Amino acid sequence: MKEIQVGFLMSYDYKLLKNSIPPVYNEADGITIALDENLTTWSGEKFEVHESFFTWLKSFDREHKISIYRDNFYDPGLNAMENEVKERKMLAAKMGVGNWLIQLDSDEYFIDFKSFAGELKKRNKYLDAPGKNQIQIAGYYINLYKYTDEGILHVSQPRNQKFATNYPAYVTGRNTRQRVIYVPHIVLHECLSRSEKEIRTKFSNWGHSHQINAEKFLKKWRSINQYNYKEFKNLFYLEPEKWKELSYVKGKTLAEISKNLDYGKLMPSRIYLAIKNTEEWVKFLFR
Repeated sequence: MKEIQVGFLMSYDYKLLKNSIPPVYNEADGITIALDENLTTWSGEKFEVHESFFTWLKSFDREHKISIYRDNFYDPGLNAMENEVKERKMLAAKMGVGNWLIQLDSDEYFIDFKSFAGELKKRNKYLDAPGKNQIQIAGYYINLYKYTDEGILHVSQPRNQKFATNYPAYVTGRNTRQRVIYVPHIVLHECLSRSEKEIRTKFSNWGHSHQINAEKFLKKWRSINQYNYKEFKNLFYLEPEKWKELSYVKGKTLAEISKNLDYGKLMPSRIYLAIKNTEEWVKFLFR
């Protein structure tokens, strides 16, 4: 036990796993990919997986770390978010409580996962009795908004996201509503930097599908480009004010984009993180 176990959710956008698995592969002790045995999304829609993906996965897995966990993750009596939580709990149980349980989606690409794994290992004491001392480890998203001819638009302000936990009592998505420890690590989130067809598929099938007005969002999304993006504010698809504005960076590939992003400016300061972590410690001190 006390391993770095990484879990991925595999669905309609499974091809993006070719981007998200490599950054974590070397430091992970094991990688488990959850795939619905009936190829059904949380909203009950069917999807297909081309056999070539499994061929790629087998050739890439040179250290034999990757396993595919097939089960029935869709319950028609639950909404999409409830099915998401169900799958995440089942995946975590497969990965094994007593390890660091990291769950990622196909469109999440870690920057410097080796350092993030080091942050977890420094806190291995939390794995001794995880049920009695539940914590979550959060890094920060850079949400990618829209590709342009020469680069990409991204949300200017990074947002925190829970990526790891010692005890997977998920309530909403990856959130267990227990104490959070914030660490200075970035994940590129290819959230909306897709075609309109792909965005529609995402909005129809993910955990928040019942909360989104897709047509209203896409009307604004279509009209934004690298020349006029500064004219638009409040861009989040759930609570618009959470994404206040966009920034632009050049790059025609993810590698170029990642190289050109100024992570030093994007990452919250260590003072800010220390304050956040102190607040969390005090909040849960007497619970």
